[in-house]
Parts: sequence; C-alpha cells; structure tokens
Amino acid sequence: MTSLAGKHAVVTGGGSGIGASCAGALAREGARITLMGRDMKRLEAQRDAMRGFGNVSCVSVDVTNETAINEAFARAVEAHGPVDVLVNNAGHAQAAPFTHTDAALWQRMLDVNLTGVFLCTRAVLPAMLERGYGRIVNVASTAGQIGYAYVAAYCAAKHGVIGLTRALAAEVATKGITVNAVCPGYTETELLRASLDQIMSKTSRSEQDARDALVRHNPQRRFVQPEEVASAVLWLCSPGSGAMNGQSLSVSGGEVT
Repeated sequence: MTSLAGKHAVVTGGGSGIGASCAGALAREGARITLMGRDMKRLEAQRDAMRGFGNVSCVSVDVTNETAINEAFARAVEAHGPVDVLVNNAGHAQAAPFTHTDAALWQRMLDVNLTGVFLCTRAVLPAMLERGYGRIVNVASTAGQIGYAYVAAYCAAKHGVIGLTRALAAEVATKGITVNAVCPGYTETELLRASLDQIMSKTSRSEQDARDALVRHNPQRRFVQPEEVASAVLWLCSPGSGAMNGQSLSVSGGEVT
C-alpha cells in the first residue's frame, strides 16, 4: 500500500508548474486528487496527463474569492471525501520598483499570494480539527525568507505566508495537523519565464544573459526543477513527517541556509 492511499489531496494552482508536479507526486503515492485553479482547460489537461495515477478531478476557482472557494471545496469533498492534504500553491509575482508599486499592485500580490492561502486553509481546517488529522503545505518562496529588489509586494506577501504557517502550526500542534511551507528559489516554471521576459524587455539583455542574471543566486548555478519542489512537498505530506511542523524548507540549491 502506498503512503497516501485513501487520502484526499487538494492542490491549488494545480494546472502547471510546481502545482502540477505536486499533484503528480501525491497521486503516485495513492492520494485522490482535486486540482484547483482558474484555467479549467489547463486543469483538465493536467488531469488527462495523470490518467493511470488514480482518481483526479478538476474544480475551477479564483482563490481570492471567498464564496467561490467555499463552493469549490464543497464540490471537492462531495467528489472525494474530506480533505486530508492541502497544498496551497496558487500564486503570482509581479515586479515593479517600490516607487511604482501602487496600491492596486500591492493589494493584488497580497490577495493572490497570502489571502488565498488564508481562505483555502480556513475552508479545510474545521473538518481536519474534527477528524484529528491534516497536512497543510504552503508553497511560499525564498522571497519569503529574504528580500529581493523590485518585488517588495511579492516579498511582503510571501513573508506573510511564512508567518501564517508558523502561527497556525503552533495553534494546531496538538491536534494531529501539521502546517509547513516550502520555499523554492528560481524554478523552471511559467513564473520564471515571465521574470525572464521582464528582464529582457526592460534591459535589452539576451535570454541567456537574463538567465545568467537570475541563476547566479543559486550556488548550484542552475534553476530548481518543479519535481524537486514536489519531492519536498510530498515528504511533508507523508506519514513519516509528523514531527515537521511550522517549518519553512528552502528548496534553492543553498541560496538560503
């Protein structure tokens, strides 16, 4: 029997990148999967790619909309039963100098990256407390552990995710629930592609020069792969990680130690 057999895992932002890799890793360990995200076509494509790994369903949702979240999780529970594992992966980054960071950009970064984590967690926590079991993993970022120039709003939101992780972990520590975060460095995803495009458009650098500018942050001199982040998430969701609580694991090749 695989380690997550019979468990129901919800992965937000599950249609691509780190979320898709997390969903695949959890499914291979026997979990029933609900993929959540805004783009149903992308979710369905990921579901089709996971055929053969068990029961996978898709629910379209905007994680910044509380009513939509509650409805989405109700549908997930109806399809697969109570949620045992929640991977809060949905997020978005947008760069701007601080003096060009207006209130709308600031609020957008908080809504998607922090408030979404809060709302999704609140949707599953009461039932986890009732059953005395749960695994919550928040996909933060090294931007939640250190600061990067030109992404102040994103950094603030991801620091908030780590603070939320630590506070909730302490609150539920005796309830059979663990709450942890993983903090990827620059990872080979669409988010990285957007960062590269922004560097190229603003500096006229070549793609290779833009890549070199970002990869130098990683002591291994390479970008993290989504599967490497998923491996850390899988471990935090597995039975053997029960003593891990309130932690922020940096998956960054040693950039943050």
